[in-house]
Amino acid sequence: MAYTTVNNGSLFMNPKLYTGNGSTQTISGVGFSAGLTWIKGRDAGGESHRWTDIIRGSGYNIKSNGSEIQFAVPNGIQSWNSDGFITGADDAFNKNTKNFVAWSWKTGTAVSGSTTGSGTAKTYTGSVNTTSGFSIIKYTGNGTNGMTIPHHLGAVPKMIIVKRLDGSGNWNWQVYHASLGATKYLMLNMNNFAGTSSSRWYDVEPTSSVFTLGNDTDVNVNDATFISYNFSEIPGYSKMGIYTGNGSTDGNFIYTGFRPSWIMIKRITDGAEAWVMFDSKRANSFNGVTGILKPNLSEAETTQGAGPSMDFLSNGIKLTNTDGTFNNSAKEFIYMAFAEAPLVGTNNIPANAR
Repeated sequence: MAYTTVNNGSLFMNPKLYTGNGSTQTISGVGFSAGLTWIKGRDAGGESHRWTDIIRGSGYNIKSNGSEIQFAVPNGIQSWNSDGFITGADDAFNKNTKNFVAWSWKTGTAVSGSTTGSGTAKTYTGSVNTTSGFSIIKYTGNGTNGMTIPHHLGAVPKMIIVKRLDGSGNWNWQVYHASLGATKYLMLNMNNFAGTSSSRWYDVEPTSSVFTLGNDTDVNVNDATFISYNFSEIPGYSKMGIYTGNGSTDGNFIYTGFRPSWIMIKRITDGAEAWVMFDSKRANSFNGVTGILKPNLSEAETTQGAGPSMDFLSNGIKLTNTDGTFNNSAKEFIYMAFAEAPLVGTNNIPANAR
């Protein structure tokens, strides 16, 4: 049974639905001032996934469905406040009458310093919340195998997402997941299954203080700038794991120790499938979750069949659909999930009666 130091997951990660008005709009109900806000239009129109964070600044975006460098968006997120954010009129954030979802993560403490490990030390800045196990670190590469980046989590990260922000080319998003290990990598903007390379994580597992880089141009070029989003696991609040699908509507149960608020899944073996995301705010019933969004594609929200894709239960996820992106028979999938509420709180009393 999972006990937790986070009794209310929505104070640290929260999905928020809203309707655009084509002008300046204050989006309230997030519950905190976010360090990272990821926005996606749910309707038809091909709007990209937009990531905005406090380290790069509110006027700059990166797209998880593309490999472009960081770009300025004057009319996107203008600022954050204690209960949400203010957005301008940009169609990707606030197109009139269109439906949007914003996923927000809280950071908190500012950090800065110099990188470590092999090669020339370079500067980094960031923000961290050790309670929820999340940090954002913007670093300068040195192009040397064995460069190490302090993540400030105070625990071993289970998932790391890195994106290059500058340069004359296009650069893929790189993903480390603990279930795959440091010899493997995924790309958030691609549907490829897991690849093998020492040039991303240098075949060195992260520690409680740093993660290690090779010299791949997507993660470490001398004097280039990168952003990393780093997640450690907090029992009862967050879980990064792996499961095997059974290809049945009576699918496998995935224990998390909490009722999920959000989950992202990627098939890692024998076939190229998109990343998929689900959240409790886009559910079609009390437990049943249907709305599918894909981080590597700009397409609108879809559903798979008449029934739900999965059920969000008090202690985990029950797969109820045969879709190959998350429940292909005998195929492996990695996931990252965050809690709406834990199964058991800090007072050892059940915190989730659903």
